[in-house]
Amino acid sequence: MSAQGRSSKSKFKRRKEASKPQRILSPIGEVEVRLPVEAAHQSESFRTAVAAAAGWTPEELGDYRVIRKNLDARHRPVQAMWLTQIAQVGHVLPKDNFVALKLPALDADAPEIVIIGAGPAGLFAAIEAIQSGFRPVIIERGAPVRQRRRDLVKITRDHRVDPHSNYCFGEGGAGTYSDGKLYTRSHKRGDIRGALECLVSFGADPNILVESHPHIGTNKLPGIIESMRESIITSGGVVHFGCLLVDIQTDGPEGAVSAVIWKEVDSQEQVTYSCQSVILATGHSARDVFHLLHGKGWKLEAKPFAIGVRIEHPQSVIDQAQYHGEPRGDWLPPASYKLVCQARGRGVHSFCMCPGGIIAPCATQDGEVVTNGWSPSKRNNPFANSGMVVQIDESIWEAEGFSGPLGGLEFQQMIEKRCWEAAGKTQRAPAQRLHDFLEGDKESKDLPTCSYLPGIVSVNLRSLLPESIAEPLAEGLATFGKKMPAFMHADAVLVAPESRTSSPIRIPRDNDSLQHPDVPGLFPCGEGGGYAGGILSAALDGTKVVQASVRRFQDRA
Repeated sequence: MSAQGRSSKSKFKRRKEASKPQRILSPIGEVEVRLPVEAAHQSESFRTAVAAAAGWTPEELGDYRVIRKNLDARHRPVQAMWLTQIAQVGHVLPKDNFVALKLPALDADAPEIVIIGAGPAGLFAAIEAIQSGFRPVIIERGAPVRQRRRDLVKITRDHRVDPHSNYCFGEGGAGTYSDGKLYTRSHKRGDIRGALECLVSFGADPNILVESHPHIGTNKLPGIIESMRESIITSGGVVHFGCLLVDIQTDGPEGAVSAVIWKEVDSQEQVTYSCQSVILATGHSARDVFHLLHGKGWKLEAKPFAIGVRIEHPQSVIDQAQYHGEPRGDWLPPASYKLVCQARGRGVHSFCMCPGGIIAPCATQDGEVVTNGWSPSKRNNPFANSGMVVQIDESIWEAEGFSGPLGGLEFQQMIEKRCWEAAGKTQRAPAQRLHDFLEGDKESKDLPTCSYLPGIVSVNLRSLLPESIAEPLAEGLATFGKKMPAFMHADAVLVAPESRTSSPIRIPRDNDSLQHPDVPGLFPCGEGGGYAGGILSAALDGTKVVQASVRRFQDRA
């Protein structure tokens, strides 16, 4: 066991080699404790290790509290690296500063902010609006989160896609039924701890506050989303489900937002609603919104994104590879991986890796096939899947005849339609064994069992995907096989396409005001605007945009 002591003011550093711990002189401090995972879950062993890391005797150690958990699987046995607050006997640790969020009741005449979309960006925007004294009016095209399940069943059972209620559209957005990962690569977006505490306030497991890669799980998220919505409504917010944005009206010399028009999906009745601020948090798949803005002549920008496939392995294979053949037992989570390389001048990388997960059908309309992945909270399914994608830019889609701000979107649609046609014009997906894909022009004679419930069809993916994607993807997959030999397992299967990694379009906004440069009062937000890449970053961006909207209101008052 290696251990490192540190004062409460020092930075959290991981030592590459074991060293003798220095005695912590302060009666209250923090230490990184490193020991085998199983021992970390045994209270007496862990307590002894905490004291040793501080350079104290076990008798000197009083209270302690784990504040950060991480694993180091580079060596055998797998090590737990837990950052722990400690106090000597006779001293008390400072209280955890977490206080459950309780939204205030809004005044009857509270000013309003219209929010288009009830995904993480929209819901967190609504919460921030209420805390700022503004009434959020949420317009969501899809169904409430529980009702969405029936529409998801229809995709699998009947191969029918409701264009307004599916894996991407509906209360909670795409993240609700596609895993619930809560980590972000960017720590400059905002108050990450605050966003996690907000989720805990509405029912998430408090462990997300200490895990290095927090995850809620698709089975747990719907209840949390419902709790958020109920609190928003109780405080005076308004939520309209089954309402599709059809226009944004502007007025005045500046052409500022003056109203939104939505259409009720069931009755087709149109509603015109006056407003001064609109938060556009529609997600990366709301193509009709991109076409709406483009048709009005408002600036849009094509942006790079990634396209590829989903790869699925038996989870046991990934466990064996990542844990060096060590039995996973009760203490180790299902193993994950993160892979990245350069191939033919393009980045190839894993995306949204789902241990113990399911490949899901995520099309947003009939006539296309789209895949994504999710995991339940226990990550206890027998398969592991991950996106394997190639970074693309305008040079790729322009070579295929697509140009302009919608060029990437149209290229994306072309691939999804091509996959739908190749698999039989249902929600079945084209698939190929990894080995056959790497060998070239060859369909798989048979396919392994796969978690993709609508079913898979053997197709030569090298001829189905554009060469500009298939060739770097093949080279990248071969590179990953060299890095992790188990990756080349005989039953590894590729399912196409993984095409909704991020928005192919950015809706521009001013760096300071966060408003669209052509439309005062219009605030592009989250993944659909091109400013986020997951649940947590979208939530933080929703909060940030509302703060900008409030500043605009105050400046105009």
